[in-house]
Amino acid sequence: MAGSIKARLLALALPAALLGGAYISQYVFGLYPCEMCWWQRWPHFAALGFALLGLAIPPPRLWTGLAALAIIASGLIGGFHAGVEYGWWQGITGCATTQIGAIDVMDPTAAPLIRCDVAPWTLFGISLAGWNFLFSTLGGLTILALMLKQERA
Repeated sequence: MAGSIKARLLALALPAALLGGAYISQYVFGLYPCEMCWWQRWPHFAALGFALLGLAIPPPRLWTGLAALAIIASGLIGGFHAGVEYGWWQGITGCATTQIGAIDVMDPTAAPLIRCDVAPWTLFGISLAGWNFLFSTLGGLTILALMLKQERA
């Protein structure tokens, strides 16, 4: 039973912490998200919803498992995004371009162009997308392992 509770709590805490960090980096440190950054946030929002359902509605294993898969999905998107930032492969969006397009750079209300292929911040050479890949993928796999451990006990 302890593995199940740990899995459910981790499924709630991990996306909450990663989304909290994303919003702190955005609103406190001015690191605005690009399109691919948003792609990483959506599965975390879903994971939060699944994790909350797992705390309230049976069967908790189903909801916790779905939360774990959503967290892993965010991690895989982060891995793809990190690869674009490091120049390992091309991105698939228009935000990895040098063209400004129809944005009027003289308009102070225009949204800033945030490029997907440039890491705005790194720690130990790892971008935010890279850190999301590491934390989300390992965290999601840990949740699944805790669930399997509880099933075998």
